[in-house]
Amino acid sequence: MADKNPKPIFAIPRRLLAPIGDFLTSQIKRLEKRRSSLEKDDPFVSGRSDNFASPDTTAAEQFGHAKTEAIGQELDRRIVQMRKALTRIKLGSYGTCESCGKMIDTDRLTVFSETTLCVSCESKKESKRK
Repeated sequence: MADKNPKPIFAIPRRLLAPIGDFLTSQIKRLEKRRSSLEKDDPFVSGRSDNFASPDTTAAEQFGHAKTEAIGQELDRRIVQMRKALTRIKLGSYGTCESCGKMIDTDRLTVFSETTLCVSCESKKESKRK
């Protein structure tokens, strides 16, 4: 069984993490702005058709609502992950897998700067979901 809080094998120097923290902070602001503007796209919030609307209108509203809800949930998930990564920067554990404690590949961190799991642990997590 994996240790819940493994001790990091290494620590990335804080001076190297400052630009990553700035990037994550700007991404969070961008995602929060997108999240707040998303309500305008939701037909349930922005104004529904009257009761005499055609069934197609109701179906379109349902689809539009489901779409904005799904996008909103994904934005919320990414914001949480980015905040979690910022916390890991402050704690000095950024760049290490929160599951196994090994270094997360720098290519993975470049593409997914908010990631907290290495590829191996992420694969295990995904296989458990299926």
